Amino acid sequence: MKMDERKQRILLAIVKDYITTAEPVGSRTISRKYKLGVSPATIRNEMSDLEEMGFIEQPHTSAGRIPSDLGYRYYVDCLMEREQLTPEEEDTIIQGYQNKVRDVGEVINRTGRILAKLTNYTALVRPPWAAQSAYKHIQLILMAPGQAILIVVMDTGTVQHQMMPVPENITQQDLDQISGVLNAKLQGRTMDNIRLTLIKEIYFELSKHRHILDLALDLLQARLTMAKEDKVYLDGVFNILDQPEFHNVEKVKVLLSLLEQEDKLRDLLDPPGNNTGVTVRIGNENPQQGMQNCSMVTATYRVGDRILGSIGVLGPTRMEYAKVVTVVDYMTKHLSRVLEKMLKGQV
Repeated sequence: MKMDERKQRILLAIVKDYITTAEPVGSRTISRKYKLGVSPATIRNEMSDLEEMGFIEQPHTSAGRIPSDLGYRYYVDCLMEREQLTPEEEDTIIQGYQNKVRDVGEVINRTGRILAKLTNYTALVRPPWAAQSAYKHIQLILMAPGQAILIVVMDTGTVQHQMMPVPENITQQDLDQISGVLNAKLQGRTMDNIRLTLIKEIYFELSKHRHILDLALDLLQARLTMAKEDKVYLDGVFNILDQPEFHNVEKVKVLLSLLEQEDKLRDLLDPPGNNTGVTVRIGNENPQQGMQNCSMVTATYRVGDRILGSIGVLGPTRMEYAKVVTVVDYMTKHLSRVLEKMLKGQV
């Protein structure tokens, strides 16, 4: 939708003022604070046009105007200039990863804390996606007659283990053979790269041990099941509840209920389409109910060409978009570098 320069400047003033004050904006406020070189009467006329176009709206209890979802969208797409991180903010990010860690979970936790601290909103971090992680090592160890432990190490550094029943007559030598075949066939492969032909090859390799073929299949199935346990890390939940928009008890209940549902949080963090840059979803653009008063800024992090996971910031639609977009963009790039160095150190 086309908009002339004067309307753009007035919309920009309304968005900036409302983000800062959380108070509806009137024509006199714009005239006094933003030096646009036009009279309050002219500003009122332009505001009427902007309201008719759907970019601003009038709350029932105020004579001032606030941006609509469409107004925020126009601001983000056409008017917003990203803020620069201050040296102190950059230092907070760099220092946050300064102490060496070899555990991906700790890196993810630190990422959430830094995001929440720098934005004063709620941070969401999705760890490396199981489907995008490649197998590094698989080991079966006999713990007792009829019981073994499956240990799976992924190239992202995550380690998963699961106790499982095995036939009473299975020996450690049998389990070593199974481990050897699984490592030979799966090492370096991601979940997405496992095809039926590969499963058939595993069956063929173990065909002389018919009594443990089912076990091999069960192991793969168990790994698939574990891969679906895809946790989302949250930090700074109370940051968003401090916003004036969420002093309403019903709104808080709906939002807290949403934050308890892992599957819905994963949907919020999934990049739309093939978008791998920073994505901004505003109000009703979010796929989940209860998000009408919220905005999400998300981006994916990666190692090389492989997307590993995503991070996001949840705030009110009256979010400081210029700052949050800059922080999320910088954080994903820095997190990608941290993980790349970390994983290289593990090879």
